[in-house]
Amino acid sequence: MQALAERARRARGSFLPPTEPPDRDRARDYLRDGVGPAVALYQEATMGAHEPPLSADVSRALERTLAEWLELYAACYGVYTNVDISVAEAVEVRAETESLRELAVRLTGVPDPTVEAMQDHSGVVVGDNGRSDCQ
Repeated sequence: MQALAERARRARGSFLPPTEPPDRDRARDYLRDGVGPAVALYQEATMGAHEPPLSADVSRALERTLAEWLELYAACYGVYTNVDISVAEAVEVRAETESLRELAVRLTGVPDPTVEAMQDHSGVVVGDNGRSDCQ
């Protein structure tokens, strides 16, 4: 847990906003290196636990760490937000999703799923009348 939190602090301290958001590769790295391990750590700690598996301090620290990773993910899309979610809630949402990216979208709203659904792979918005260069 401490190593994961330290990596999040270092990542936040060295974060430079993308010059042309989104930086999907870096966002994916934050999911793989931070969000995934935070969720997995909580799942491992709670499997088969009959009493509270994590102390209140450790649980709060894990939640702060998860929030930092999710905020870094959102910042890769040019969105600066404060994430306020428990790790237990994140684990519940993860069980309903197929990927870490889908989890992050549900928890942060980034990228906006309605806008994302209207874009093709070139980044051009597709509207009712075909392609449009407007975003």
